[in-house]
Amino acid sequence: MQKARGRKKIAYIVSEYPKISHSFIRREIVALEKLGWNIVRFAIRGWNDQLVDAADLIERDVTTYVLKQGIASLFVSVLVLAASRPAKFSQAASLALRMVRRSDRSALLHLIYFIEACWLSRRLLKSEIGHLHAHFGSNPAEVAMLASRISGVSFSFTVHGPEEFDKVVGLHLAEKIRQSSFVVAISSFGRSQLYRAVDYLQWPKIKVVHCGIDGVFKGSAPKLATNCNRLVCVGRLSEQKGQALLIAAAAALRDEGLHFELVFVGDGAQRQALERLIQTHELGSMVSIFGWADATTVRQEIVSSRALVLPSFAEGLPVVLMEAMALGRPVITTYVAGHPELVVNEQTGWLVPAGSVQELCDAIRSCLTASDEKIGEMGAIGRTRSLDRHDVDIEAAKLGELFDEALRCVV
Repeated sequence: MQKARGRKKIAYIVSEYPKISHSFIRREIVALEKLGWNIVRFAIRGWNDQLVDAADLIERDVTTYVLKQGIASLFVSVLVLAASRPAKFSQAASLALRMVRRSDRSALLHLIYFIEACWLSRRLLKSEIGHLHAHFGSNPAEVAMLASRISGVSFSFTVHGPEEFDKVVGLHLAEKIRQSSFVVAISSFGRSQLYRAVDYLQWPKIKVVHCGIDGVFKGSAPKLATNCNRLVCVGRLSEQKGQALLIAAAAALRDEGLHFELVFVGDGAQRQALERLIQTHELGSMVSIFGWADATTVRQEIVSSRALVLPSFAEGLPVVLMEAMALGRPVITTYVAGHPELVVNEQTGWLVPAGSVQELCDAIRSCLTASDEKIGEMGAIGRTRSLDRHDVDIEAAKLGELFDEALRCVV
């Protein structure tokens, strides 16, 4: 049975934290702490990552990194738990072996996850942690599940997608859901994909808690500059984000005689390929790649634009969509994943079929040729919708209720 522990003391485990693209986790933690929760932060790695946001630098100082403890400390944890908790240790080891089957990751990696879970288990017990929450259904959820089995501390995890939905079997999402106290999906679409992974008897433990935006976005929205023709695309430069399609659309619209500027804010594996496309289409005078930016700079880039464009092929529900809408800017994005739950076509922006250059061109053309008054009206509607649906304090309160319920349960 799980012993009584500090009712308001829980832990978070993430693969890399803090991270430029994971500001939503930091906001969630901070909002929970405002509600009285004591959050102990753990991350597998990331202590040497380059960070540009001051808030992330602060978070790094209060995060404990598993792999930073060194090989000796990790193996001591394995030996200690094998001797002090042989039954729980054996159960966790058996569970770890099941994770190897049908996985696209090597048995060695799963062994490492087990070792990490052993070290984490000792820290959970020593710190009297009441509950463990993981972000992402991949290895953080596996480490959390194994640590839960060893320590007796309940666990839960948040699934964002789309990667988890592409690898439901290999990630053993069904097993992780069964073992957990509850699972969070960030959209109704995400919940539906988790429903597909498990028997309907498990459905009640799958909850929707949206990613939230904080008070920075609650002040008055900056006004759109007169005749602004600047578009911005914010996100990791990767195949699934569809930026190559956006460059093709920009070239087609340029050839029509439309004048506008397009700025990509972000970086990633596709940067060189995108730079070559920009050069091939001779778009250097109107399309540029800014690179990574801190939260303040991202906000500045959004408010200095007419609209945000995100032509993704696969997603969860990007935080940048809700941020742009909260800043009073329409968005142009695709009918994928949770996007239609937030974006209302031709009211708060434009929704287009993923992969269609023509329909992406049509939406961008409509945005650029609409009156400033129309863009302002769309932005105002989107702002209200975003703030109503994605207030971080409201969403953190929902999550806190789930943590409370998990802590009340005896397992």
